[in-house]
Amino acid sequence: MDKLGVFGRIIGYKMFRSVGWPKMLPLNLTIGLTYRCNSRCKTCNVWRRESRDELSVGEFDEVFRKIGGAYWFTLSGGEPFLRNDIVDVCRSVHDNCKPGIINIPTNGLLCDVIPERVKEILEVCPNSQIVVNVSMDGIGEQHNEIRGVKGNFERAMKTYEALRSLNSDNFELGIHSVISVFNVHELPLIHKKLSELNPDSYITEIAEARVELNTMDMNITPSLEDYTKAVDYLSEIIKGEKWNKTSKLTQAFRLEYYKLVKKVLRDKKQVIPCFAGFASAQIAPDGDVWTCCIRAEPLGNLRDVDYDFRKIWFGDKANKLRVAIKTGECYCPLANASYTNMLCNLRTLTKVVLRWAS
Repeated sequence: MDKLGVFGRIIGYKMFRSVGWPKMLPLNLTIGLTYRCNSRCKTCNVWRRESRDELSVGEFDEVFRKIGGAYWFTLSGGEPFLRNDIVDVCRSVHDNCKPGIINIPTNGLLCDVIPERVKEILEVCPNSQIVVNVSMDGIGEQHNEIRGVKGNFERAMKTYEALRSLNSDNFELGIHSVISVFNVHELPLIHKKLSELNPDSYITEIAEARVELNTMDMNITPSLEDYTKAVDYLSEIIKGEKWNKTSKLTQAFRLEYYKLVKKVLRDKKQVIPCFAGFASAQIAPDGDVWTCCIRAEPLGNLRDVDYDFRKIWFGDKANKLRVAIKTGECYCPLANASYTNMLCNLRTLTKVVLRWAS
């Protein structure tokens, strides 16, 4: 699916959310490959979840073959590169779904494994943009303390430098920071130092309560005041820098995302309509289907329906949960879903396009 196809489906998603027709498959799919993780982050307890009965490559083949096209896939964890078969999973996504983007976040700890795996992924997925985001929440010891692993920063840097040497037209290397109570005051310095590494993109996401990550009772989300100071600084940097057309579009969405998060923290409600369950979804490592990872409420399991995503996606439980989302029963600033929400919101999308075209 190309970008024009994405924009052409927006009206369909708006009608699906408004009147329940036409029934649409997701544009944005997150695939949880594993709960296993070699980090012990202060902002995440996913490693405490029992990771068993993970879908095999053969099972993923069945799922992807039956689900068909989606534009954006995120292969997440835990740490996705702990799956020794991640290259085969990427090949299956690429060949069956023909996505425009395959995004893979990583903590970078497997510095002797990740660069070679990414090189193989680039070879087997020539028609998709492969985006790898290396997580760095601080500089040096601050990052190691937040991530709970000695030497994490050094190993992540080794991974980053090896990935930076890869030469492929369909590869984008980014740096990702989780903004939490543990680093929000140092974000200007963190951004300054990490920007010197010349990543293709620098993205942030706010630490928040998620069922998936077992963080519902953790005090990790920065205050509105602290978050505002941090992202207002980042916004001014973005506005003052020169970007190529593709990066400029990404940064235009980023600026709107920062505004959105501030409003959600302030108002504690959906600021723009949420399209989780309509245009975005997640598949857990064991085959459970969720509308999103914040609620992580199973709609059904793919193994119970012969791996036919449609049977779950258009089922009664999914329809009931869509009503709850549509009526504003929940709200969150989840980055992955927020970008889909902004794409499907005419006012926000107009702002993004105008900034991109200026």
